[in-house]
Amino acid sequence: MSDSERSENAQMADASQTRPRWGFTQISFVAFMVGLMGLFIALGTWQVERLAEKEALIAAVETRFDLAPQPFPASEDWDALDPQELDYARFELTGTFDNSYTVLVFTNVPDPAGRYGGVGYWVMAPFSLDDGGIVWINRGFVPQAAAADFADGGAAPQGRVTIEAVARRPEQANSFTPEPDFAEGREWVRNPERLSAFLDDAAGPIAPVTLDRVAGEPGELPQGGETQITFPNRHLEYAGTWYLFAVITPIMLGFWLWRQRRPRNLAHEEKDN
Repeated sequence: MSDSERSENAQMADASQTRPRWGFTQISFVAFMVGLMGLFIALGTWQVERLAEKEALIAAVETRFDLAPQPFPASEDWDALDPQELDYARFELTGTFDNSYTVLVFTNVPDPAGRYGGVGYWVMAPFSLDDGGIVWINRGFVPQAAAADFADGGAAPQGRVTIEAVARRPEQANSFTPEPDFAEGREWVRNPERLSAFLDDAAGPIAPVTLDRVAGEPGELPQGGETQITFPNRHLEYAGTWYLFAVITPIMLGFWLWRQRRPRNLAHEEKDN
C-alpha cells in the first residue's frame, strides 16, 4: 500500500471517529432535564408533606369528633389557644345570637349530609357568650336561591340559647380570594378575623375558631351538620408517581448523552453520498 493510500485511510479513520460539537441547544437540553428531575423531586416531597398533613387531619377527626361536647374555653384563655388543637372538637356554648350582623359565606357542598347541597352559603352569625367574648357560629348551609331569606338571619334563634357545635380552624384567604363585600354582607372564607370586620364594635374578644352547628331537624334551614369529616387521601400514590418520573428522567438523559458521544461514521455518510 502506498504512502498516499495510507494517508487517505488514516484521514477516513479520523473522520469516522468525529464526534459532534456541543452547542447551545445540547447544553440547554441537559439543563432542562436536570431541572425537570429537580422539579419532580420537589413535587414528590410536597406530596409526602401533604400526606403527613392529611393523616394528621384524619387523626384529629377520629380522636375528637365523636367525643361528648365540652364547655368552650373561657375568653381570657383565647390568646393562648392553638386553633389546630381545637379543630373538630365538640363544644357546648350558652349565649345569644346577634343576627343583625349575619354574614353569608360563599361555598359549595357537593356531597351534603342533609337534603340541600350544591352552590350556596354558610350562614355565619356572632354569638355572645354568657361568660364574655364572641364566637362566630356557622348556623348551617342554605342554597343560593334561599340566600336572600337569611341575609338578616332569617328565622334565627332569639334570646339566650345553648347550642352544640364543632370547632373549625380558620380558613385562610389567598391572593385569589376576593375582598369581603360589606355592603351585601358576603364573605368567601370562614375566618374569625375577617368576619369580625363586619362588626361595628366587637363587645369583647373574638374566639380564634369558628364553630359549625350540628344537624337539626331534617329539611331545616340553615342545614347544620355539614362539617366535612371524610377526606380523599392519595398523596402517597401521587408522591410515588413524581419520584418515579424523577428516576426515569436521568435514565433518559444518560441514554441521550451516550448517543451523543457515539462517533459519527462520516466515512460511510460520504460513501453513501
